[in-house]
Amino acid sequence: MEIIKTEFPGLLIIKPKVFEDARGYFFESYNKNKLPEIENIEFIQDNQSKSVYGTIRGLHYQLEPYAQSKLIRVLDGKILDVVVDLREKSPTYGKQFSIELSCNEKKQLFVPKGFAHGFSVLSETATVLYKTDQFYSPESERGINFNDPNLAIDWKIKIEEGTISSKDKVLPLLKEAEKNFKL
Repeated sequence: MEIIKTEFPGLLIIKPKVFEDARGYFFESYNKNKLPEIENIEFIQDNQSKSVYGTIRGLHYQLEPYAQSKLIRVLDGKILDVVVDLREKSPTYGKQFSIELSCNEKKQLFVPKGFAHGFSVLSETATVLYKTDQFYSPESERGINFNDPNLAIDWKIKIEEGTISSKDKVLPLLKEAEKNFKL
């Protein structure tokens, strides 16, 4: 596995070694021993979603002590994965990072605690799987508005044609959002 560090502390792109032949392909999607950067993480829950083109999910997070680290990959299709650093002492606080993830490239994104996460679907459909190191906690769930003008996220789709949940449409802006993260 190739581990690519980003300018965001702890945010990693993971590129697996893929073995292909006439039968198809094989790769290790997760091997704790080969990811020393996240060796103290114990994943305890898998989440999977399937969405149609133009769907925007997020930007979601959970407050401490239920904050989640996530390992995100696409099983089918292509997405634009977006995270926003909510750790106020971080040098990248309030900045966003985006990356296209697809079933063809098989890259994954490791998102440490303290980031809001969302994605838009760029293919006809997309199936996304992500591992978390904390169980879902409805009481600690929070979010940031996907269309926050200060973040100016280019979701790579026409927003007016996007499919967005009513809950996500009314999330607060970053400056108004509740956060309690440390770096």
